[in-house]
Amino acid sequence: MGLLKNIELPFLDHDVIVQKYDLKGNVIKKGSTLTVRETQTAVFCDKGITADVFGPGMYKLETDSLPIITKLLSWKYGFQTPFKSEIYFVNMKEFAPVKWGTSNPVPVQTELGLVRLRGHGSYGFKVTDPVAFLKRCGLTDIYYAGDVCAMLRSLLVGEISTAFAALGVSLKDMTLRYKELSEAVKEGVKDRCTNLGITLTAFDIENLSVPQDLEKAVDENAKLSIMRGNMDVYAQMARMDALKEAAKHNAAGAIVGIGTGVGLAKEAMGGAAVGVQQCSVCNAVLPGGVKFCPECGTPVKKFCPECGKPVAAGAKFCGDCGTKLS
Repeated sequence: MGLLKNIELPFLDHDVIVQKYDLKGNVIKKGSTLTVRETQTAVFCDKGITADVFGPGMYKLETDSLPIITKLLSWKYGFQTPFKSEIYFVNMKEFAPVKWGTSNPVPVQTELGLVRLRGHGSYGFKVTDPVAFLKRCGLTDIYYAGDVCAMLRSLLVGEISTAFAALGVSLKDMTLRYKELSEAVKEGVKDRCTNLGITLTAFDIENLSVPQDLEKAVDENAKLSIMRGNMDVYAQMARMDALKEAAKHNAAGAIVGIGTGVGLAKEAMGGAAVGVQQCSVCNAVLPGGVKFCPECGTPVKKFCPECGKPVAAGAKFCGDCGTKLS
């Protein structure tokens, strides 16, 4: 059994969060020094109970610097005799970026009902309360970052569903709201991380995807919605093209054959046959400005250009809508 003069752990492997110091059968004597590197914290424990905590720096171990150990060991006159203690060095650096992904789809409530999403992204974390971390994660000889990552990934992925519901995110605007979702997830796990002695420094959603068959259905629905919204425009354009073509050939019969006629023209023009008239006897489409039907010779009735109602001969204003007649 030897006497330790200096206690230090020059470095911690990049993937190690906690490493127990190996006393190698030695004891700690009064006046020994403790060296704690940057990004490290040293925690003394006795019989599984966390005691004195040391941040970066060099310390002389004596009664004043080990008040809790002194109390736990019931030293009547302070630090006089050599002792053994468990010493844990905790890595306080930030671990980032750490990749996350959904091993199983996450169920979220959407405008299409319950949908299972897959996703991936990155996050960062660091130990900010080493005592709380050791209490929660246990006093083991070595604790790897991967052990913490597995625990955090479960918390983060599980919070996505809650964030989706809280923000009222829909599938159609999902990709535009990744930042909001990320912040909501980060805030949602904050208290649970604090209880673990951890601070989540970052969380980012890089992609969320729906099942492939549902994605196709969503795309098809969007396409149909656009078409439905413009259906009247498409129909009016087609009908007006038919009228123009018929007018070129002065062929009323062609329009009737297509199933349009004056009623179609009225619909295409919003209900009024502006500039389009039909003979009351032979149903021929009448060119503008004629007084008699060129097909049967019937006198042409005069109609209001605004509302399409018949007007009396010689009238200066429409009796239905009041439009001035030329």
